[in-house]
Amino acid sequence: MHLSKTLALASTFNPVFSSSILFSGATVIAFDEEAEALKVIRDGALLVTDDRISGLYSAAEIPSISDLPEDTEVVDSRHKIITPGFIDTHRHGWQTAMKTLASNTTLPDYLYRYRGDHAAAIWTAEDVYNSQLAGLLEALNAGVTTTLDHAHHLWSTERSRAGLDASVDSGARVYWSPSFAASGDYSVAKQIADVKGWIKERQNDKDALTIIAAAYDAWDSAEVGETQAVVKFIKDSHIPVVTTHWLGRVWPVNNSPESLHAFSLLNTSTAVVFSHGTGISPSSASLLRATDQFISITPESEMHYGHSHPYAHHAMDQAALGVDTHFTFSTDLLTQARIWLQRTRSRLYDDVVERWRIPSSSPMSAAQAFLLATRQGARALRRPDLGVVRVGAKADLVVFEGRSPGMLGWNDPVAAVVLHANVGDMVHVLVDGKFRKRDGRLVFEDYEGRVAGPFLRTAEKLQSVLLEMPPPVLDGRMFGFGCEYARTEVADVQRGDGDGYGELFL
Repeated sequence: MHLSKTLALASTFNPVFSSSILFSGATVIAFDEEAEALKVIRDGALLVTDDRISGLYSAAEIPSISDLPEDTEVVDSRHKIITPGFIDTHRHGWQTAMKTLASNTTLPDYLYRYRGDHAAAIWTAEDVYNSQLAGLLEALNAGVTTTLDHAHHLWSTERSRAGLDASVDSGARVYWSPSFAASGDYSVAKQIADVKGWIKERQNDKDALTIIAAAYDAWDSAEVGETQAVVKFIKDSHIPVVTTHWLGRVWPVNNSPESLHAFSLLNTSTAVVFSHGTGISPSSASLLRATDQFISITPESEMHYGHSHPYAHHAMDQAALGVDTHFTFSTDLLTQARIWLQRTRSRLYDDVVERWRIPSSSPMSAAQAFLLATRQGARALRRPDLGVVRVGAKADLVVFEGRSPGMLGWNDPVAAVVLHANVGDMVHVLVDGKFRKRDGRLVFEDYEGRVAGPFLRTAEKLQSVLLEMPPPVLDGRMFGFGCEYARTEVADVQRGDGDGYGELFL
């Protein structure tokens, strides 16, 4: 019997939990490894067995139920689009509880108020856990199946460990990256000792979704002994991924590829992800290519905070996408891909128009934006089994509803996802072959009791304290030695004496 005639029987004969799942009738955005290009399978099927994609079928090849493993669950996926899960290569999950406080903030304001010593003074281990867990579930709901989490909440053993525990409990695929920086009497040496212990504790869990990575932001500013200790830890512990903030230009936050190369870190098996990379130059781009290391472009963040990103479009072959401080804006990779696509188009169009010419071609495609949010993120992490739909890859998947009001009428599935889809169109999200979102709802036992309630108590407590904190006075030079501060022109949306800027309704 052909499978399309038996879909109605599936719910009566399949168990609730299956080691095999067949998504039948879908349009699948797959990846052709030989051509290194996206491949669309229309009205086909995708088979998941345990944690892997075990079969891809055209419409004519869909197997019958009798040819499938006995416990296979069949999911009717007609009119739906299946993509790989999205990969976020830069996020600070622990900050979720500060949502809406920083809607108009600048980068200096953020640095002074929402991280570092100010945060350390008010966040408890419970707060970190509640905020990290809620943030990762928010990301899963938005189809982000893998997160490179830059965890700069190392203020004590308990508060550091809370971020790791929440990552494990989320069910997401997380590269949890403790960011080494002394905080009070919690020294970098003590932090390293703690992380070594957690790695040892988890060493027998080879299938763990949460992987301990590392972050460090003082390559150019710390004492050499501290940095050498971090490098030794990275190499001795075989840390798979290291991440660092790299801004440059007017920003006194360097951490460039050249800085890490001086410590012989770029030519190792460790993947290095440079967040932002706004100071990228031709020589640093060449170094990234030579060592196959990546920058993480976070378009909404970089536009929100004024990082500026004038040159990254020259190095997109060594770039992926990230979200960054999602408590200030979107949590999903689709928004980042869309913003970066249109910003790149606009910038390169301007180069033509400023020469009084008419652009006759589009400088960036929807397919390129899609790859930045999927396969490029996997390449940045050196995980060829992620970010693509192919046989043998991890079953980290997103299933989109193709007949929602915003998607209705699509023809090109890649354009439909990149330019028309939203988080509400994500019907199912799978990580490692398991549903983390199903039929539009997160799959998490007692979400209200274990996540929403504790998180809201944390958010209310922290926000009440932060709202009493006066904003920093930004005069003179940043950090006392950087470039001078300068006020921007304020966009005016109202006539008369007021500028329409308004107030924060907090």
